[in-house]
Amino acid sequence: MPLAGLDIVVIAFVVLVIVVLFAGIKTVPQGYRYTVERFGRYTKTMEPGLNIIIPFIDRIGAKMNVMEQVLDVPTQEVITRDNASCSADAVAFYQILNAAEAAYQVSDLQSAILNLTMTNIRSVMGSMDLDELLSNRDTINDKLLRVVDEAVGPWGIKVTRVEIKDIQPPKDLVEAMARQMKAEREKRAQVLEAEGSRNAQILRAEGAKQSAILQAEGQREAAFRDAEARERLAEAEAKATKMVSEAIAAGDVQAINYFVAQKYTEAMAAIGTAPNSKIVLMPMEASSLIGSLGGIGAIAREVFGNQEPTTRVRPSTPATTPVRNPFDTTQRGS
Repeated sequence: MPLAGLDIVVIAFVVLVIVVLFAGIKTVPQGYRYTVERFGRYTKTMEPGLNIIIPFIDRIGAKMNVMEQVLDVPTQEVITRDNASCSADAVAFYQILNAAEAAYQVSDLQSAILNLTMTNIRSVMGSMDLDELLSNRDTINDKLLRVVDEAVGPWGIKVTRVEIKDIQPPKDLVEAMARQMKAEREKRAQVLEAEGSRNAQILRAEGAKQSAILQAEGQREAAFRDAEARERLAEAEAKATKMVSEAIAAGDVQAINYFVAQKYTEAMAAIGTAPNSKIVLMPMEASSLIGSLGGIGAIAREVFGNQEPTTRVRPSTPATTPVRNPFDTTQRGS
């Protein structure tokens, strides 16, 4: 059955409506923002989801990724403040906050951020010494983040992090730094060893001092006790002498006989016990010692009641020569 002219018009109208609907309905995925341009002029930004635009009048301008993105900064040469050359590379993280500004305020967004980051790396690292550069990466990262984020602010972009990945000084400089570190550690070890030796000497000196003090105190105590012993001995000797003197003064001749005999006996014992004396020459009369022994015998007879002692002391003089004791009172009457 041939179609009438009205039917053709209806079918064409339906097809046109479908095409218009497809041209006016746009779907934006999550994490993206689409800009809308009307006759080449920016009008609005479409959010994720289903959006409607005027077909054939409005069109999508730029599709901007608003998720956080990573930008790798290539290795570049940097000259520090102390004229040391080193190479450094970094990584930057950024996020688009305003899709319209990021699309229409700058051309080639990633290239702009990359060049801006590289320029500021040279500026920040070039204002520092090499030692400071190698030991203060956190400071470098903070400075780079602040400078780069401030520079990309008009583009509707937020730089979240800038991290220095690696800093490589020249090989000869690394070797020099290694030698310097070794010398510093050796110096520190020598200082510690010297301090230990000094402390040991101080402790030994303190110990010697305490030992000398204790030894001196011991010698003083020994001398004091020796003097005290001699004083007691002298007092005892003086007391004995006084008693003998009093006995002599009272007319007791036996006391002086005992005293003299005791002194003779002590002298003979001292001579006999000398280690270097094998033959003893006595320039004294043996009869004196014998007489003193006789006086001791008289005292013993008085004590024991004229009993005959079990042991007799016989003089070494010949039997034909009688010996008279001048201090023996028993022989005066004969």
